[in-house]
Amino acid sequence: MATEVKPIRSEADYEAALEDIAALWGAKSGTPAGDRLDVLATLIDAYEAQHHPIDPPDPVEAIKFRMDQQGMTRKDLEDIIGTRTRIAEVLNRKRSLSIGMIRRLHDRLGISAEVLIRPSRKEAA
Repeated sequence: MATEVKPIRSEADYEAALEDIAALWGAKSGTPAGDRLDVLATLIDAYEAQHHPIDPPDPVEAIKFRMDQQGMTRKDLEDIIGTRTRIAEVLNRKRSLSIGMIRRLHDRLGISAEVLIRPSRKEAA
């Protein structure tokens, strides 16, 4: 573990900081080790946000994932989204979700409304 905290400017710096965090994990807050852990965590978070961003989930993928988790079929979505045709259009990205669909999906399947209101990524042609 290095003695001084430095900015993370490269993948090597990032990997070294991750190793330091692993060694410091569980350090008590307010101690020198705990303070170092807090600073490193902040630096790693900033580096990851810039160099390893996580794309927000696609609404259709979120619906399919939840269906898979709960063992649901398209038929199970009829009272939430509508007809079989409408379900197919939504899951094939031919139709956007309406506000009513978003509310029902959020209420009944627990999918974040923030995820559902995002535009769906179009399939690569």
